[in-house]
Amino acid sequence: MLTPAEAEKLMLEAIPLLHREDCTLEEAHGRVLRGDIRADRDLPPFDRVTMDGFALRSADMAAGARKFKVGATQAAGMRPFEMEEGLCCIEVMTGAVLPSGADCVIPYEDAERGGSHVSIRAGASAGPGQHIHRRGSDHGAGDVVVRAGARLTGREIAVAAACGYPALTVTCSPKVAVVSTGDELVEVGAAVAAHQVRRSNDYALRAGLIRAGYPRVERFHLRDVRHEIEHMLWHILAEHDVVLITGGVSKGKFDFLPSELARQGVNKIFHGVAQRPGKPFWFGISGRMTPVFALPGNPVSAYTCLHRYVLPALDHASGCEARLPLMAALSEAVTFTPRLARLLPVTLASGPGAQLLAKPAPVNSSGDFSGLVGTDGFVELPAGLDEFPAGHAAPFRGWV
Repeated sequence: MLTPAEAEKLMLEAIPLLHREDCTLEEAHGRVLRGDIRADRDLPPFDRVTMDGFALRSADMAAGARKFKVGATQAAGMRPFEMEEGLCCIEVMTGAVLPSGADCVIPYEDAERGGSHVSIRAGASAGPGQHIHRRGSDHGAGDVVVRAGARLTGREIAVAAACGYPALTVTCSPKVAVVSTGDELVEVGAAVAAHQVRRSNDYALRAGLIRAGYPRVERFHLRDVRHEIEHMLWHILAEHDVVLITGGVSKGKFDFLPSELARQGVNKIFHGVAQRPGKPFWFGISGRMTPVFALPGNPVSAYTCLHRYVLPALDHASGCEARLPLMAALSEAVTFTPRLARLLPVTLASGPGAQLLAKPAPVNSSGDFSGLVGTDGFVELPAGLDEFPAGHAAPFRGWV
């Protein structure tokens, strides 16, 4: 049976890259950038004043001058004034272009205005470049400021706006189907019998996908009836870019999905990963290159597999930079005897040396979804060891 790393490798090799499109800057938040953003001019584009005060020549102060004639007042957005000859200065506001001929700024608190002149207080100093954000000191014209693969937040969008990009090339947002299966499931608002449970997996997976940057999600439910599965599955595969299925992938008498997926032309890449929870996880690609993730029906298994496999795969297909796991140290020893990798829920804390600590928070079973409430994510402990001492470092993945 595959290890989690082997399963991930097969999955990333098989999943196709999603198409790209152009979108306006207003609609770009959360999308994955597919073309570099370059500076269209120097950043900043001029010597920029960073303090309210008076711009002057530092050489005049170095020569002993302390009193200067105020020649003009220059605000942000104004064309720069040119310094006159002699002991003069120009009053400037934060964000203004540095006046021509000046090379430093004396803040208001280091000066005292009297009529048309200003006196520099004792102890105030001035040197070339003081309180000036130099032209091109952030980036030169043509520099790559944001690389393709970034998921766009307000930071990247601010850069795009400053560089003159009214639209950006991004990954198309995939249309995702989340399909829950099983006769025991009823909708949340419906009457529930003693032998039934309410649907929760499809709601949880949809919420996780949206939070991770994949908002186009539809929910479906399939009963354990072969002809219904056949009919609905054909339409779902034809109309969606990504399909997530929960339940029906184990080896029970009514687990029809693996055989039906094969009959409808979905090529199985793998079925089963040596891990707990989520051992029956299944992955394949349809004839029209639609990735199909069949997750176990137990809620903890489904939610954990979403974060361990589905979201990294969708990021990869989007051209997104990989979300690499952090390394966290176990805050206490863990014993786990099955020869499986363990995806163990944890809560995070900071150790005395600012070390990231993971406190084990095991759930009662893979059906105990409520046990995940209050946890921060999970660590992945490899198969082959029975004991993991306190301090053992393991990759941590956070819930979205």
